[in-house]
Amino acid sequence: MDRRLTVSNGAAGRAAKLVLFDIDGTLVHAAGVGRAAIEGAMIEVYGTPGPIDDLPFDGMTDPQIVRTLLRAEGLSEAEIAPAFDRLWPAYAARLEGEIDERRDRMRPTPGVPEILDALEAEGATLGLLTGNIVAGAKGKLSAVGLWGRFPFGAFGCDAADRNRLPPIALERAFRHTGTRYGPGRTWIIGDTPHDIECARGSGLSVLGVATGRFSVDDLRRAGADEALPSLQDTGRVMSALASA
Repeated sequence: MDRRLTVSNGAAGRAAKLVLFDIDGTLVHAAGVGRAAIEGAMIEVYGTPGPIDDLPFDGMTDPQIVRTLLRAEGLSEAEIAPAFDRLWPAYAARLEGEIDERRDRMRPTPGVPEILDALEAEGATLGLLTGNIVAGAKGKLSAVGLWGRFPFGAFGCDAADRNRLPPIALERAFRHTGTRYGPGRTWIIGDTPHDIECARGSGLSVLGVATGRFSVDDLRRAGADEALPSLQDTGRVMSALASA
C-alpha cells in the first residue's frame, strides 16, 4: 500500500470524494482461497473448522467468521480466546499456499481497474473497508495486482464488528490526505447487505454491486443509495457516485 494519490489542479478545485471498497466479490474473485485457508488454520489450531460448509462468509469479518464457527461447534469463549491470536499467523501461512495454488483462477472483478483509474483521474481518494485481516487483504489484492492502489484501509483485525470500521477508515483517510471526509463526500462500495448496513450506520453513501450472491434488487431492498449489476460500465458507476 505504498502508492500515493496525485491530485490534478482541476480535481483539487472540486470537493473530492473518498471511496472505500470491500474486497471479496467487489474488487476480486478470489477462487475460495480465504475459505480454504481459514478452514485449514482452524483445524490446525482448534482441531475443527466448525460447520464451515453451512456458513456463508459474505460481508462478515474474519474474526467474526471464526468465532461464529467455533461457537456453533459448541466452544465457549473461554475455550476460544487462548488460541485466538495464534490462529492468524497460521491463516496467513495457509493463505499464501492457497494463493500459490489458485493464482491462475483469481482475478479482479470485471471493470475494477478501469473504475479505479477513473476515480483517481477525478481526484478521488481510494481506500479499503473490508472484513479481511491485513494479511488476507494484502495477499488477495497482491495476487491480482491491486494492493498498491489502496494507500490505507480499515480491516477485520481492527474490529470484528464491521459497523465499527467506517470511523477507523475515515481517520486513516485524514492521516493520509489531511482532509476530513464524512457524509456527502464518502462512498462505500460493496456486494452484500452487510456493506450497506455498515455504511448506513455511519451515515455514509453506499453503492451496491451485484457481483456476488446478492442481486440488484436485494441490495436496493437493503437500502443502497445506488445499486448496479457490476462495475463494468465505468460511466454508469461514475454517474452513480456523483449522485450524492
